[in-house]
Amino acid sequence: MSDEQRGDSLADQAAAWVPPWDRPRPTTAEDTPTPPDESAAPPDTSGGPDPVELASDEVGPGEPQHAEAASDEVASAEPDRGAANRVGSAGPDLGAVTKGTPGESGDAGDVPRRQQAGRRRVTAAPEPAPELSDTELRGALEAILLVVDEPVSELVLAQVLEQPAERVGPMLDEIAAGYTAAGHGFELRRAAGGWRLYTRPEYATYVERFVLDGQSVRLTQAALETLAVVAYKQPVTRSRISAIRGVNCDGVIRTLVTRGLIEECGTETDSGAFLYKTTTLFLEKLGLNTVNELPPLAPFLPDDVEELADATR
Repeated sequence: MSDEQRGDSLADQAAAWVPPWDRPRPTTAEDTPTPPDESAAPPDTSGGPDPVELASDEVGPGEPQHAEAASDEVASAEPDRGAANRVGSAGPDLGAVTKGTPGESGDAGDVPRRQQAGRRRVTAAPEPAPELSDTELRGALEAILLVVDEPVSELVLAQVLEQPAERVGPMLDEIAAGYTAAGHGFELRRAAGGWRLYTRPEYATYVERFVLDGQSVRLTQAALETLAVVAYKQPVTRSRISAIRGVNCDGVIRTLVTRGLIEECGTETDSGAFLYKTTTLFLEKLGLNTVNELPPLAPFLPDDVEELADATR
């Protein structure tokens, strides 16, 4: 057979070839074909070359055995349109594809979850705390003041009891006045910016005898003098304290800082030296609310203080 006859034979075979989806299928009870979906649009084959022409062009003279293979490859590349319409076919899960397609709703169970995730969670506002009666407020304040180890402010008490601060302040004043009128051995008073229970000064001797029992740790005369200078001149530098006392007071200042009676409060602008001031513990130990309640120094100064100052210069 010549090359021209072989080429004509291949062209005839390609022209007579029928795709698998157009071939007649035997009708059985288990496999009954369903009518094709008229709404489905046929695949667009205008953009690609004709599979028959592609197969015939690729097959050259002397290679007849590759013509059928090329035709089978083109046929296998086309989608099995009949398989999509057959019931019980082993085709791809169209539901899974539709579910994952962007812009589509997908699974019906996913829609409420997405809507729920997009909504803001609305929580009910906390109910306001019930307002305590005067008797309950008085008892609650007394219970807290019995266990505190440092003065507590009115604002903190109001936050703990969830009551307005306008009620807490007058109630504390009423409690303090009641203790004084009843003659109790303790009193409620302001100290270091807060409120705390204290023993009365007239019973201090008995309290000291019970608490200290000979184990009193007192400040030295040098420590008391240094603490007095800091209290009246604060904020003050270490060199200024030494100049007022006339001796070096570095060791005494370290002792007062260790006991928590004075603390650093910044540096001096000109020299950069540390400044010292009294602490809240100092006010608490003396029973003062602020340093403004310290007694004035004028009555304790000698009459010739100016002459002494001039002599020192």
